[in-house]
Amino acid sequence: MTACMENRKETVRSKLLTSRRPTTIATWNVRTMYAGGKAAVIAEEMKRYGISLLGLGETRWLQSGQVKLTSGETILYSGHPEESAPHTEGVAFMLSKEAQRALISWEPINSQIITAKFQTTHKKINLQVVQCYAPTNDTDDETKDQFYNQLYTILQTRKGKDIMILMGDMNAKIGGNNNGFEPVMGREGLGTMNANGERFAEACADNNLVIGELYLCQAHSLSLEAPLLSGGELLRCMDCEHSQHFLLLELRCITVGS
Repeated sequence: MTACMENRKETVRSKLLTSRRPTTIATWNVRTMYAGGKAAVIAEEMKRYGISLLGLGETRWLQSGQVKLTSGETILYSGHPEESAPHTEGVAFMLSKEAQRALISWEPINSQIITAKFQTTHKKINLQVVQCYAPTNDTDDETKDQFYNQLYTILQTRKGKDIMILMGDMNAKIGGNNNGFEPVMGREGLGTMNANGERFAEACADNNLVIGELYLCQAHSLSLEAPLLSGGELLRCMDCEHSQHFLLLELRCITVGS
């Protein structure tokens, strides 16, 4: 598998999004998958929570490719391209059998971004999901610029009425002050917006995205006190294209036992 887009030529036999039932999509900063048995543990948690598509951050796997687990899930991964590179960063998708059948294409961008496109029940609407592991707030501006320039390029590839979901660990604090970003977020964020938070909010505004965790809090007064599948980290991002945000019925933050 090379670092270019893979298109599935075979007939897609399943749809990831359907009006008949909710589809559970999640993101998890796993801290590392560079350890024996870690992928199997993640697959067990994925099944336990009924997740169809799971975005993974900080996998620490090198290069790019796909792996089929004995339990049936498939992992699509993207990391540093060099075999001698340090085991840092890394992003991936873990797909249920349903998601595998709905997969149209996927692209390993780099060690911080991976994308995948899925068929939905609507023939003219596909689901495009972008999983990120963004630079930390103390990273130099040049590195942050490179990340966001690449992210902008990807977000602008959305076609027609396709649904876009951006998720992962954006390493950002959004805060509760949404002045200037009212269409993008609510006021239920924790703390004060930092530099990464401002970059993230601007990226959402420029690309017609809403920050799901804060937008739903505003609409439904949801609690976001617990970390999402992370053992200590607050969910960083679950965004969808603004005109499609009504499709996001519920967003939960849950704790996975160690």
